[in-house]
Amino acid sequence: MDGKERKTTKKSETGKWSASWFFNWVINSRFAIAMLVILLISLIILVLSKMRWIFSPLTIVLNTVALPVIIAGVFYYILNPLVDWAEKKYHIKRSLIVTIVFIVLALFIAWGIGSLIPVVQSQTQDLLANWPDYWAKLENFVVGLFSADGLKDLQSKLSTVNTDLGEIFKPSKAVNFLPKSLNSIGSIISRVTSVIIAIVTAPLILFYLLKDGHGLPDYLVGFLPNRYRLSVKDIFKNMNSQLSNYIRGQLGVAFFVAVLFWIGYMIIGLRFALLLGIIAGLLNLIPYLGSFLAMVPAIAVGLFTSPFMLVKVLIVFVIEQILEGRLISPLILGNSMKFHPLTVLFVLLVSGKIFGLVGVILGVPGYAVIKVVVSTYFDWFKRSHPDLYVTEHTSLHDISSDEEEQ
Repeated sequence: MDGKERKTTKKSETGKWSASWFFNWVINSRFAIAMLVILLISLIILVLSKMRWIFSPLTIVLNTVALPVIIAGVFYYILNPLVDWAEKKYHIKRSLIVTIVFIVLALFIAWGIGSLIPVVQSQTQDLLANWPDYWAKLENFVVGLFSADGLKDLQSKLSTVNTDLGEIFKPSKAVNFLPKSLNSIGSIISRVTSVIIAIVTAPLILFYLLKDGHGLPDYLVGFLPNRYRLSVKDIFKNMNSQLSNYIRGQLGVAFFVAVLFWIGYMIIGLRFALLLGIIAGLLNLIPYLGSFLAMVPAIAVGLFTSPFMLVKVLIVFVIEQILEGRLISPLILGNSMKFHPLTVLFVLLVSGKIFGLVGVILGVPGYAVIKVVVSTYFDWFKRSHPDLYVTEHTSLHDISSDEEEQ
């Protein structure tokens, strides 16, 4: 059999394969491929969950290193654009610019500790001391809304939820939470040591990230074979872009949300205006849900003050949502990291279930990083196997016909 006959036989076998039900319903089905990937990932997670003891040393290392690295990373994405701008504009050594930025940052933190911390501490103590009365008032108000006969079942369920939340927010719970969580002196020392290590090492990590971080991707890529360096460098570039857009965007929005709520609460004369504004800004780091969670203490305080104050609190909330949705978020976030709301909610639920509050805050940027890696690999796979991913306007028979004509 000569080369031409072998080529014809190979094309015939390819045509039969492409027309088979297995190819059409499994190999060439995006849904089937997605389900297989999910099944494979679930299987890997299940296997790894049964082998936790193997990763215990790695877990200890990560628990020690993660906090200072995360703190340094957040400040890096905030300060790096400023350092880059100053370096290009004034042509000063980068190390000198970083030193000046550190001095200004230290002065700003010292001002915050001296000016804001005492006020926030005082308002926090007052809020915790009065919280049982606020919560009882809110509970009675909410239960009263569902006092109709047709809503008895909902009322009973809501009462159960209110009781559980009331137990969580009791000052006694807040006071006793730390001793119950730290069951021994050893664990207390361990946690305090971790915090001290983070406070000491985070500035050092941040300094070298600002000074030499721009060369880190090239350094890491240098360990790889030449054929992979360009692709991996593109992955690092996309990951850096996604993380910088998300961190700077979310922190910027959170800052303006805190300021808006603070000013709004001050205008209407609500107690704990500064504290409630800070809480709103911090909770706004949780996409979609944060602002609504931040309204719980504000509504409780407003309702306890007077029904009219509750109305004013709700008006402040509506105005803030309009300004955030129509002005602040579009200007700061733009079109960066536009994920579908259902995707974000799913990521929040899964990461929150696995990693708790840290997972809720870091779940979305973590998902963005994973998405960059998976998308890059998937694009490479599609380029390597073009016959497996046929567009709507092109069929495998068309491809085979083109090949035969050639």
